[in-house]
Amino acid sequence: MSEFDFDDEERDPVTSGKAKSPLAYRFRGFLPVVVDVETGGFNAATDALLEIAATTINMDDDGLVYPDQTSFFRIEPFEGANIEAAALEFTGIKLDHPLRQAVTEEHALGEIFKQIRKAIKSAGCKRAVLVGHNAFFDLGFLNAAVARTDLKRNPFHPFSCFDTATLGGLAYGQTVLAKACSAAGIDFDGREAHSARYDTEKTADLFCTIVNRWREMGGWPPVE
Repeated sequence: MSEFDFDDEERDPVTSGKAKSPLAYRFRGFLPVVVDVETGGFNAATDALLEIAATTINMDDDGLVYPDQTSFFRIEPFEGANIEAAALEFTGIKLDHPLRQAVTEEHALGEIFKQIRKAIKSAGCKRAVLVGHNAFFDLGFLNAAVARTDLKRNPFHPFSCFDTATLGGLAYGQTVLAKACSAAGIDFDGREAHSARYDTEKTADLFCTIVNRWREMGGWPPVE
């Protein structure tokens, strides 16, 4: 059995009765962390990671989840990285902008992981689970950057994720982030889109809105 399966009752805070917070109980030991990346293309192995943002999720005393802290970094392309001109045009990223203040992948991920590990510990969770809009894309680039930098103690589950494109389709019949946010009553400014910070925070709003709506409809906690 994989160490990430969470099928061992000694590791599962729900079945073991070791949950330290309702948030740990809600997602079976996982802390949801919303991530968005902006990149130089679609291939995580060859294309540059240019921006990354991560927002941790917390829970209030009424059992409603909300976006907590956001970390954001502009990132220097790794050596030999491919960057498609069409990708830069789409995101509006200007690599030579004097105020870009980009950092290395190692620095950005190290700082983000540090914040996430603190949030995991505070919530009594075991591991983070990535939340993203078309989450496989963000997780793929995150894992590729971790492998390139040989970073240890990656807090994220290596393959499980929560996808707000799927959740948005279920809850609102919309899979595009802007349209799903609009259907959920969340303001979305298309001029700000394709910034990792903006898209992360809007994705976090959408995720929390859907999770809270499910709770209000009686879907959580389960009936005993």
